[in-house]
Amino acid sequence: MNILLIYPAFPDTFWSFSYALRFIGKKSAFPPLGLITVAALLPATWSLRLVDVNVDDLTDDDLAWADMAFLSAMAVQRKSAAVIIARCHGKGLRIVAGGPLFTAEPEAFGQVNHLVLDEAEHTLPAFIADLENGCPQRIYRANGYPDVHQTPIPLWHLIHMNRYASLNIQYSRGCPFNCDFCNITSLFGSRPRTKTPPQVLAELDAIYQTGWRGNIFFVDDNFIGNKGSLKKQLLPALIEWRRDKKGCVFFTESSINLADDPELMTLMADAGFDSVFIGIESPDEGSLSECRKEHNKNRDMLLDVKKIHRSGMQVMGGFIVGFDSDTPSIFQRQIDFIQQSGIVTAMVGMLQAPPGTRLFDRLVGERRVRTDFSGDNVDGRTNIIPAMGLDRLIDGYRAIMRQIYSPGKYYQRIRSILKDLKVPAVTVPADFQRFLAFFRACLRLGVLGKERFQYWYLLIWTLVRRPRLLPLAVTLSIYGYHYRRICELHIL
Repeated sequence: MNILLIYPAFPDTFWSFSYALRFIGKKSAFPPLGLITVAALLPATWSLRLVDVNVDDLTDDDLAWADMAFLSAMAVQRKSAAVIIARCHGKGLRIVAGGPLFTAEPEAFGQVNHLVLDEAEHTLPAFIADLENGCPQRIYRANGYPDVHQTPIPLWHLIHMNRYASLNIQYSRGCPFNCDFCNITSLFGSRPRTKTPPQVLAELDAIYQTGWRGNIFFVDDNFIGNKGSLKKQLLPALIEWRRDKKGCVFFTESSINLADDPELMTLMADAGFDSVFIGIESPDEGSLSECRKEHNKNRDMLLDVKKIHRSGMQVMGGFIVGFDSDTPSIFQRQIDFIQQSGIVTAMVGMLQAPPGTRLFDRLVGERRVRTDFSGDNVDGRTNIIPAMGLDRLIDGYRAIMRQIYSPGKYYQRIRSILKDLKVPAVTVPADFQRFLAFFRACLRLGVLGKERFQYWYLLIWTLVRRPRLLPLAVTLSIYGYHYRRICELHIL
């Protein structure tokens, strides 16, 4: 049987890094880890072909070759997924779909023949067995959560690695916290399930043996959800693994309480982590209480960010405006916090209510859910009716983005983080594309860009003050170009 695995396209968002990727000759930030893991669960006798629409065209020849199409997608890929489904349906191709988008809204995709939902380790074997017996069902749901110790190594040979800026790997699923707006616990549970260190090392070996020496994203929703096993088992194993390795810098997602554990921060930095995304959400205690982000309360988050920077890891921050308790002052408070923290990559979004969350259920009950959930943080929409009024929220949101991604404020934050950041223990080796990226940046930002003064001042400042961090200064400058383009095209 010929199986065509298809990954829908992402729209332009902050996380797409589409304008930054051009500097390094890449087409997409990350490959479809979930889909190549699903591929490893399929029978070895089946023939597999993968098309990631973010890096390749889906051709009629691909569709003609296939007996069945497998799709996986997140909410932000909805539009592309709908187009692909319609195209496959038009060709008479049987469609199998799974992943967060379809799990959250199975009723929205009538043209899909088989919905294999929740986690594939539980539902996919049942579908395959029924298919081989000639009696496949339309919907497969799981009872409980699978043992990730049985999760196979992804089939990396199905993708073109040189088209991606980073690769990805998963250590755990689930999060011990239960924030009101987040659907992670409804998808993966509140008790983190972790792979064994030998599993993780085997996956890293598979990546390293391909010749990859670049960035690797641990896609865990909260990497430090199980601190005990992390500190005693995985991080020591990662430190030992890289003793005879070059490159392969890690980054991940974490909760702010990472700052409470100096030993954990040191171990992560020694293991090769150089950055971490943290959901800070709001400097307002009332808003944090409202969304049940209790672990962010009663702490000096500015100091916490500084602690993490001084450990050698850059903080990338997530921020939200539009909580019921937010007042008009929240917009300037967010700007002030972002500038004072030195968080360069500040992902600010309007509050949305994903299906399956407590927030969604509450707002449905209050008749305050207004449109379909897009999952897109830059489309200028929210699927809720905010307490402060939609027009005021949109105006305030635009004011934040206009300021924090203006060249003056953005480059000020780069200098701020470079002052605090400990030089990372591990760096990505320079290659030809990164060498070219420097000259492209000098032309695009230093000659043609409206930020030319700030760019050259930053480079000179870095060469004098923190010369070992010059590559990071250039990288963050390129990111800033991407963020400004997204703002100009989609927000302001």
